[in-house]
Formats: sequence, structure tokens, C-alpha cells
Amino acid sequence: MSFTVAIVGRPNVGKSTLFNRLVGARRALVDDQPGVTRDRREGEGRLGDLCFKVIDTAGLEDSAAESLSGRAQAQTAAAVAQADAVLFLVDAHAGATGADRTFADLVRKSGKPAILIANKSEGRAGEAGALESYSLGLGDPVAISAEHGEGFAGLYAALREALPEATANVDEDAEAPAAAEDKPIRIAVVGRPNTGKSTLINRLLGEERLVTGPEAGITRDAIAVDLTWRGRRLRIHDTAGLRRRSRVEEKLEKLSVADALNAIRFAEVVIVLVDAEAPFEEQDARIADLVEREGRAIVIGFNKVDLIERQPGVRPRLREEADRVLPQIKGVPVVALSARTGEGLDRLMAAVMESYAVWNRRVPTAALNRFLSHATETHAPPAIRGRRLKLSYMTQAKSRPPTFVLFSSRASALSETYRRYLINGLREAFKLPGTPIRLTLRAKDNPFAGRKRR
Repeated sequence: MSFTVAIVGRPNVGKSTLFNRLVGARRALVDDQPGVTRDRREGEGRLGDLCFKVIDTAGLEDSAAESLSGRAQAQTAAAVAQADAVLFLVDAHAGATGADRTFADLVRKSGKPAILIANKSEGRAGEAGALESYSLGLGDPVAISAEHGEGFAGLYAALREALPEATANVDEDAEAPAAAEDKPIRIAVVGRPNTGKSTLINRLLGEERLVTGPEAGITRDAIAVDLTWRGRRLRIHDTAGLRRRSRVEEKLEKLSVADALNAIRFAEVVIVLVDAEAPFEEQDARIADLVEREGRAIVIGFNKVDLIERQPGVRPRLREEADRVLPQIKGVPVVALSARTGEGLDRLMAAVMESYAVWNRRVPTAALNRFLSHATETHAPPAIRGRRLKLSYMTQAKSRPPTFVLFSSRASALSETYRRYLINGLREAFKLPGTPIRLTLRAKDNPFAGRKRR
């Protein structure tokens, strides 16, 4: 049977490094600066023949509940409540501190099986600190080095001992891989800082799963959460706010931006969240253009509509503004919503599902060539040096996004203007609104090449 472990401890004791080691990838941001992690991050961990869910948490600190740190502590408490066992990390180089003793009492009061882990145990200083951690009263410490991958055999044995039933017969309990149609749709929510991305996801989940607040830049990691909407499984990634590159100077923010960009690249649908009070600033257009260039299905969400005046024609104006600023994805779904009140969330998710369906759409080759014939008769391609350019035929190479191949004897001579004319025609003729369309030009072999002239 599967089980869940939560990694807790003071800031900067190596919780995220251990999380990355257990899940086998750099999933959580790691930096020397304390307090990097704020939201709880979940992943599928593996240790020997044990497969389990592992939760990375914010560092335990003594702070007011209403502060940013205090709100992060609430996420840590939720992770402990969700877990079957707790991995309590201490820094072996620093030894057992007063804060460690305070938080060890909290772990004991949770009633969950606790495994004391002395991280950073490499070297003589680490050995001394590991011995000192006996004073925390959580049993024998497991000495490891998460950074160097040392001591994990001891952690494996400790998990077996702490959860004997959950770790028994692990081979029989291994889950079969999910079928393709059962895989969740991957969705990324992106936008400028403080546009309400985390608030939106919390509202969709119906719980305070992510840390939110008036401060800009709260989210750092790209956090994935699962939910089901009308019977369809979704995996939604919350991301850090994307500022202009010239304003990103700190190393930690650069790591957060890189995490957000990876979320876009691996998503299938991207919700670009825009502040309705200041719609379509230059950075909003840049973010949407980035999503289009990555070839992802896209939905524009205008958040905070509850804060703007209720004037007639607000939504049509937002629609017109989107088409003006983003002509390359004309017809992109636009939804006015309020993440705070829940207004428009059903419309947003319906737009996500429709955008996903369009992104996966395939067009028969016969229909494409009828379209090509009509398009060239209506508006013939411009002649090159007095010679007419002949477009032979068109086919769809793939979907996700819809990608078409156009064959011509002189493909490189087709102008960019006529190429855009064909893309807009494809979008209108085959009902492909708002999705990125790729049109590749390919030269057709000349049947007379290599023959001697008579």
C-alpha cells in the first residue's frame, strides 16, 4: 500500500535537497538563503523498492499567524496532518538548537511516526552534530547527506520500521501505469506578480492549498496540484510572477522564473492571468507571446473584475483588446473572472477544455486541399520575378498544436504576408480560434531536375 511522508524542520536544514533526492529530479528550488520554500510541494518519491508520496514544506519558524511566514506554517501543519510519517530534519553541522527542540515537541504532539534525520552529516563536524540530536527525544537519528546521496540505506530501514504495514508487500502493491486517456491535462497558470494566480487555484480546489496574500512574489516554486473538473482529471501548476527580464536581478528570482518557464514548456494548456484593473500591460503581451511561441493552448483570464466598475461593454472591450494585442492567436478564449469571489470560474474551466480540444484537433487532408485551392483562387500568391508560385498540396503533420505542411516547388519564395493569410484562413475555415498554428513550407522535388535539355 502507498504512504505519504512530510519533510519538516527549521529553515535551511536541507529539506528541499532531500525532497529532490527522493523524487529523483530537481523539482524544488534550492538556495543557501533560508526560507526559499513557502508552499508545500508534493512528488512521487522512491527509495529502493519503496514508492511513496513525499511533501516538501516551509521551514518551521516562530512567527505570527497573520505574517507571511505564519501563513506558510499553516501549510506545513496541513502537510503533517496529511502524512503517515514525518521526516524531521536537523542540521548535523549546527547540532540540536533550541528551535529544533521546540519543533520536535510539535512533531511529537502530532501523534505521527517521526524519523529523526541528521542531514549534512558528512565529515567529523557532522558526526558530532548527529550524536547531539539524540537530545531531541525522537529516537535514533539517521545520519545522511542529502546533497551527496549518503546514508539512504539507513533512511530506508527507518521507513520500514516506522511504517511496517504500509511498506510490506510493496512489489504486489505497485500500481499499473495510467492509460493515456486517464492522464491528467497539464495546466499552467502564469502572469505578472500579484495577479491572483495562487488565489485562483485555491478557489478551484475549495481550500487554502497555496500561500496567498497582498505581498507580490509570494510563490517561488512551480507547485502542482491535482483536481477533477466534471469528471476530467487536471494537474494545475501555480507559478512565480514573471517580471521583465531587466528587473530580475536576484539569483532566487531567476530560479523561480526558470521554474515557471519549465511549467509552460511542459503544460498542455496555459492560463495567462491578467489584472483587469491594468489590462494588457507590455509584460502581459510578452508572456502571451511566449506561450504562443512554445505552442501551448492558451486562455486569457482577466482577474479582479469585481474591483472594476460595472460598465456596459466591459467584456467586449476586453475581447477587442486581446485580438488587437495578440493578432497571432486571434480568437483566443477570453474570460472575465474574480478568483476572490469565484465569479467566472466555470466559464474559465469550460474555456480551458475547449482550448485543449482545439489544440488536439486534426483536419482531413482532402479538406485541407479544398481549402488551399479556394484560398489560391481567391487570392493568388504573388509572382516571383514574373513567374507564378504554384502551391501543390497541404497536409497536417501533427496536432498539439495543429501543424500543417505546405508543399511547393519554390517554398522559400513564399512571402511572410501570404503565409499569414493562409494561417488566418486555416483558423477560420477549420474553427481553430486562439490556438497556435504552425505552417511549415517544404520544397517539392523537381521531376525534371538532372535531365539534359534537348
